[in-house]
Amino acid sequence: MSKSTVGGDQVTPTYLIRGARVVGGEPTDLLVAGGVVTQAGSGLDARGATVVDADGLVALPGLVDLHTHLREPGREDAETVESGSRAAALGGYTAVCAMANTSPVADTAGVVEQVWRLGREAGLVDVQPIGAVTVGLAGERLAELGAMADSAARVRIFSDDGHCVADPRLMRRALEYVKAFDGVIAQHAEEPRLTEGAQMHEGEVSTRLGLTGWPAVAEEAIIARDVLLAEHVGSRLHVCHLSTAGSVEVLRHAKARGVRVTAEVTPHHLLLTDEIVGGRRELVSPALGDLASGSAGTTGAGYDPVFKVNPPLRTAADAAALRDALIEGIIDVVATDHAPHALEDKECEWAYARPGMLGLETALSVLLSVLGERWDLIAERMSRTPARIAGLVEHGRDPAPGVPANLTLVDPAARRTVDPGELASRSRNTPYAGMTLPGRIVATFLAGEPTVLDGKAVR
Repeated sequence: MSKSTVGGDQVTPTYLIRGARVVGGEPTDLLVAGGVVTQAGSGLDARGATVVDADGLVALPGLVDLHTHLREPGREDAETVESGSRAAALGGYTAVCAMANTSPVADTAGVVEQVWRLGREAGLVDVQPIGAVTVGLAGERLAELGAMADSAARVRIFSDDGHCVADPRLMRRALEYVKAFDGVIAQHAEEPRLTEGAQMHEGEVSTRLGLTGWPAVAEEAIIARDVLLAEHVGSRLHVCHLSTAGSVEVLRHAKARGVRVTAEVTPHHLLLTDEIVGGRRELVSPALGDLASGSAGTTGAGYDPVFKVNPPLRTAADAAALRDALIEGIIDVVATDHAPHALEDKECEWAYARPGMLGLETALSVLLSVLGERWDLIAERMSRTPARIAGLVEHGRDPAPGVPANLTLVDPAARRTVDPGELASRSRNTPYAGMTLPGRIVATFLAGEPTVLDGKAVR
């Protein structure tokens, strides 16, 4: 990268991104000034601009994550808004939606405004808080949905993620309430009476390992109920972390009827399966190919809590169905469910470990390993559609003249071996440690300002 210093002092920074392939197209130059892309074309010149050499790089609209746990306030030992924002920027994200299961819970205007302001202070990504559906995530009475919607944070998505809104009357009331301002209820689909004591996916592997199973029907039953409620109310429903083939079919049927429902899938449910819990890495999703370190067919140590997640890793058949549904558009979005945990919450016996995995810094690489270089599809599932669902009008737009300069530059030829110690997150619970993944984020721009350059956070 080189910098031109011709002319006087600049009022606002100007950047010339040279030779980027916008969403995988032909190489083009992008001139960024005043927070927007001002020109696009070949051979652009801008005196005084900082030149970013993007030869061989793909320019994507900045990624948008609908499902991030930033842990602040309350568990700053695991993550802060600043550290999570840095991890997001390094993963190519320009906006993240922060889940409500903090301490105190984000169930009031005051807490969501605190998270929103912390995000603005960090200035690495746009942090959009998600409000809780119920007070304290307890599932007993609605939280202050209207006050959060009217707050400075302008909350539009509400979720009790980590807990299911199990009471159908309460779920109906929530859907009715948010319809007034075109809000969204994002459901953690888990019938709690079917998952009590569950430790992993219910199936052959759980039986072999002697662990209590989490049946697929516990997810599918709630989704089936909620799409009927959403249809009845005429409101917007979003299904968090879809994980089973049966859930795909429920969703397919609902969409065919015109229900206003969207759904997300996580990178780990696309790539990993329940076999890895038993240490059989050769039976990880076939999409993994040679990404796992070591020779195929080896068996590692089982019961590693880094692979404990909710919903649990499912079967290879489920992972294949999820990948097909993502390509088809039945599943709308890839969301990370980035869930950092302190060492003591993961480096313990399986039964006592907290569920969750890191995801922000590896999500795009996992998608490249699953989908290949289908750049338009990746842009749609990781940027455009999540931005539309969240109502983030400044995000999810392909780089072009007049568009806010929220974008990321990816080197598709690069490969990297994931080292937990090199991640920006305060936590280390990545399921991809030691795996060599394709793609590398070279630069990320937020409102025309770089947050990542040469693969490193600028602050």
